[in-house]
Amino acid sequence: MKTRLLMAVAVSLLGLHLLLGSRLYGSGEPAASGEDNGYDNIAVLTRAMQLIRQDYVDDKKTSYRALTYAALKGMFNALDPHSRFMEPRELKEMEDDTKSEFGGLGVTVTTKDGFLTIVSPMEDTPGFRAGLMPGDQIVKINGEATDQMELPKSIERLRGKVGEKVTLTILRPSNRQIKDYVIERAIIKVASVKGARFLEPKLAGEAQIGYVRITQFNEPTAGELSAKLDALEVKGMQGLILDLRDNPGGLLDSAVDVCGQFVGPNTMVVSTEGRVASARKVYKTSAEAKSRPHYPMAILINGGSASASEIVAGALRDLKRAILVGETSFGKGSVQSVVELQDGSGVRLTTAKYYTPSKQVIHEKGIAPGIRATMTPDQENLLTLQRRDPTDLEEADRKLLAGFRDTQLERAADALKGTILYASAGK
Repeated sequence: MKTRLLMAVAVSLLGLHLLLGSRLYGSGEPAASGEDNGYDNIAVLTRAMQLIRQDYVDDKKTSYRALTYAALKGMFNALDPHSRFMEPRELKEMEDDTKSEFGGLGVTVTTKDGFLTIVSPMEDTPGFRAGLMPGDQIVKINGEATDQMELPKSIERLRGKVGEKVTLTILRPSNRQIKDYVIERAIIKVASVKGARFLEPKLAGEAQIGYVRITQFNEPTAGELSAKLDALEVKGMQGLILDLRDNPGGLLDSAVDVCGQFVGPNTMVVSTEGRVASARKVYKTSAEAKSRPHYPMAILINGGSASASEIVAGALRDLKRAILVGETSFGKGSVQSVVELQDGSGVRLTTAKYYTPSKQVIHEKGIAPGIRATMTPDQENLLTLQRRDPTDLEEADRKLLAGFRDTQLERAADALKGTILYASAGK
């Protein structure tokens, strides 16, 4: 329906241009101030396009496609940071992103408080290895200031040919330092489920507490997680810590399938509401969701946990399946519907907001933990450093990590130990 509507608008624009022709150029009464009449305003747009086509000094910039694309980009950029018009190449790049393999630096960015901000660098990517941190503000890209740069253009500047280098000027809010990072673009292959293991006795005591970290939600995530859980359960896992810290999100279907690993079939985990009836949806776990033991769970979240990770955390909290430990999440809880247009371009339009099962809104509010455990900026830096390949670390980094304590993980382990001990005493 959305595609037909957009096609109808395009036909209306062309029809007005052909029917009104030069009459628009020479005369025409403007709509009264404050009116929002569709036909009058489309006529204004059509007249402006004709003016450019007829009189603009450089005719190489006045093709119908170039002007139409520019107008559409302006329209979508004026809505919110997450809505955008995508040319055919951009639409394909977005589709490639969801398949866990694409070219770039490996950083997820958004506009926050007027700054181009890194939500989270993806692990084992050039941006992550270079030392970029969640919350870093990208001040310049190859010397070009980003303060007036629209988000789609920023993303385009970050991308490029594999093997090419890009210079990012980074402002780190925690210490107000500005530093240049020269990073080489690469093919990004993202392993979304990492670090599956049992916690060491100094954290877990005598309990068998499993730990799994999800770096983002893409097509293979639920399957990868299921395999890791199977292996831990076979070895006698009594409780689980699911780490969603600095997880920037990903696919909604993947988030729902991950919830399906821990709650029953046909369980509602998230809903959406928007202006139109079609935007109001309820998302449930699969009817074939795998049944697992009901062991205690804790989920780690922080300010870098966004979108799909907030959906999982909010759902499992509301359904009394897990306790949340850490800090309030990012607060990106809006729905973007993607529609491909007839020429291969596409639009991503914010059409609804996500709500947890208890009807709490996620967008711009985030998910609050039940057990608050904060980290200093230095501790957050060390947490990110801990996730890097040890072979990439310098001796000074290794010394810093030797004394590092993941206090959020410790709080989660303590909470589960108490729950497991209580359950064992009742048997």
